[in-house]
Amino acid sequence: MGGGRGTRSAAPVPPTAWRGHASAGTPTSESNNPSRRIERIQMSSERPDSHAPAAAESASTLSRRTFITTATAAGGAAVSGGVLPGPSPLGTEPAEAAVAAPVSGRVSLTVNGKRHTAEIDNRTSLLDLLREQLGLTGTKKGCDAGACGACTVLVDGRRVNACLALAVRLEGAEVTTIEGLAPGEDDDLHPLQQAFIEQDAFQCGYCTPGQIMSGVGCIREGHTGSREEIREWMSGNICRCGCYVKIVNAVDKAARAGKA
Repeated sequence: MGGGRGTRSAAPVPPTAWRGHASAGTPTSESNNPSRRIERIQMSSERPDSHAPAAAESASTLSRRTFITTATAAGGAAVSGGVLPGPSPLGTEPAEAAVAAPVSGRVSLTVNGKRHTAEIDNRTSLLDLLREQLGLTGTKKGCDAGACGACTVLVDGRRVNACLALAVRLEGAEVTTIEGLAPGEDDDLHPLQQAFIEQDAFQCGYCTPGQIMSGVGCIREGHTGSREEIREWMSGNICRCGCYVKIVNAVDKAARAGKA
């Protein structure tokens, strides 16, 4: 019982387990023979591939240097407006063809009941066309990214952020801005414009044209069943003065009157 279940002796390690592994205290035959060591060093230095690592490192260094030089030249050409010679590596058209492509065009559209034809840059937004070429500055430029709704107009009866609409793509369209909402000569306002005044639905007034145009679209689309629905469908128009409650009141009043 007290014998050694836990005292089993380790199995002896076979001598072959140590082959090829010289112990720390046992010198190898090469360490005992300096001339053989010198001979091995000389043989390794005379091999044809002995300089391969150095050559690979040199080639790698050269390729990196070439890459940096080329990238620097390309960056300088891009900043200065130049074009690097030679064909594009991606097989794209030459830069001269892109420069020669037309950048302007003609567009004809009806704005507030009047026909307009203009020569424009193909990148011109409807907002810039209205303000800079047609002189209709009632449509305001806010964020110029379609996020605030200050530039809202009606295109073919639908609400559109004018800053995001390319004018060249609106050939033949019917556009209504805040100036054309009540085009009569008798100073009568549109019912929603009158409701904004009565409900005091503006303070600084910068967002008001877009709010009114969006409210007209909201009424015509039939999204005025409740105050919650009005808030939801007018949520794309931001009022930095915080007149949202009064804006909803104005839209609700005009919708109940059945006038848009």
